[in-house]
Parts: sequence; C-alpha cells; structure tokens
Amino acid sequence: QEQLVESGGGLVHAGGSLRLSCTASGFTLSDYAMSWYRQRPGKERELVAEIITDGGATNYADSMKDRFTMSKDNAKNTVYLQMNSLKSEDTAVYYCLASTRRLGFRVNYWGQGTQVTVSS
Repeated sequence: QEQLVESGGGLVHAGGSLRLSCTASGFTLSDYAMSWYRQRPGKERELVAEIITDGGATNYADSMKDRFTMSKDNAKNTVYLQMNSLKSEDTAVYYCLASTRRLGFRVNYWGQGTQVTVSS
C-alpha cells in the first residue's frame, strides 16, 4: 500500500513562510520522480516544482522559482517545499506526486493535499 502524506499547510499572512512536507510509505521515494503541484480556487492544477531524477536538478515553475525551494531527504523518505514571501495568489491546495515506470507502464502516486491560505 503505497501512500504519500502531505503536511505543513495552514494560514499565513502575506510575506510569511511555510514548509510543506510529503512523506512516502510503502515505497522508496528516491526511486521516483517527485513533484509538487497546486490547485488554486477556480483554476486548473499546476506544476510547482519537480525533481525528476534522484540527485538531479530541481525544476520550478517560473512564477515560483525565486520564492519556493524543493528539497528531498532520502533518509526520511520525505520531500519538502519551502515557500517564502507568500502572496495571496499562492492560496491553494498543494499536492505531491511520485511517478515512475513499471514494466513499461507509468505509475503515479498522489498525496491527499494540504491547504495553504495566505491572507492579505
């Protein structure tokens, strides 16, 4: 039973910071491409950041590149999203995704999401 659990969301004022966590159970996170997505109210889900290969570079959406930092701790089987200088537009449900291929087929595991609300 592979599972991803996000945590760390909450209510913050504009300009504040939060660190989100995504912990894997039932599988080894380092074997997967890891991504953070978010879904803002009334909008489609969008990519925030990703680490495609273990030890590889982190890629960010342009609008969040200078404020958000994704990192990974393989020993804890956890990925993080450090969010600084938060804006009201960052209010969203944030999800983590683990992706791999298995016998030539793509396998995706999604977390349940954590709510981030930024007040003006």
